[in-house]
Amino acid sequence: MEPWLCGTCGVEYDPAPSPPSACWICEDERQWVPRDGQRWTTASELRRAGYRSSLRWLEEGLLGIGVEPAVGIGQRALAVVGDRGVVVFDAAPLLDEDAAATIRSLGPVVALCFSHPHFYGAAVTWAELLGAERILVPRVDAAWFVRSSERVALYDDVVELGEVELRRIGGHFPGSSVLWWPGGAEGRGVLLTGDSLSVNARGDGVTVMWSFPNHLPLAPQVVEAILAHIEPLCFDRLYGGWWDSVIPSAAKEAVYRSLGRYLELLAMPPTVTGPAGGPTGPGAEDASG
Repeated sequence: MEPWLCGTCGVEYDPAPSPPSACWICEDERQWVPRDGQRWTTASELRRAGYRSSLRWLEEGLLGIGVEPAVGIGQRALAVVGDRGVVVFDAAPLLDEDAAATIRSLGPVVALCFSHPHFYGAAVTWAELLGAERILVPRVDAAWFVRSSERVALYDDVVELGEVELRRIGGHFPGSSVLWWPGGAEGRGVLLTGDSLSVNARGDGVTVMWSFPNHLPLAPQVVEAILAHIEPLCFDRLYGGWWDSVIPSAAKEAVYRSLGRYLELLAMPPTVTGPAGGPTGPGAEDASG
C-alpha cells in the first residue's frame, strides 16, 4: 500500500486500502475542498501521469526542489547545503529517486522543516528517501501533521541547525515558521519563508493572511508579533514558496514597508454603504465626483 496524497493540497496520509474520508487540512478554512469534492491520488499515479521532480540551483548553497508540471498547491522546497549537512525547508507531493540521490550526495540531511502545514507535502516519504534524521514540526501545529512517523520531533520556538536557524513566527498558522540562513546571499543573509511571509506579484514586498484562499486577514497584534520575531534577523534576500517568489535584495526593508502598509489599512475606518447605495466614509467625496 502507498500513502494517499490529497489531490488539492498534496499532503500525504498513512497507507491504507482506501483513502481517508476527508483531508482535514483542506476542510479547514485556511485551505479549500474543490466544488466537485475531495480528490485523492498516489505517488505512483502521479509518475504514470508524467509528473517528475525538478531541481534548480538558486544560488550557491541553495537548491530548489519542485515538481513539473505543478501539482497540488504548486510549491517548491528549498535545501540549504552547509558544512554540517543539508536542511530541507518545506516539501512537495512527489520526490523522484534520482532527485533524492542528488540531494543525498550533497551531504547528510539533518532535518526536514516547514513553513506551515499546507507545505508538509509527502514529508515522511521525503524523509525516508533522503535518510533525514528528523522531521521538525512545531508543537502548536502537531495535530496538522497527519501521517505518523518516528522521525517527527516537536519544537517550540527556535531550533539551531548548524548554519541555519528555524524560527517560529506565527500568523497563517500558530506554528508558521521561517528558516534564517545568515551565510546566504554572499554573506548578506537569506530568509526562507514559504507562505509564512508570502511574496507579492511584483516581487518587492510580502503579505500575511489567516486564510489566503478565503481572503481573511490577520489581526494587527499578530502582524506586530511577526515583525518582532523578524527584527533580530539580518537578511538581504528572501525566498517564498514558489519558483518566482523571490525578493533578491533589500528584503528586510521590503518586509517592514509592506507589513507597515498592511497595518495602516487595518487601522482605517471601514467604508459602509449609505441609504442610497452610495459609499460613505473615507474617499466618499471622490467616489461621488
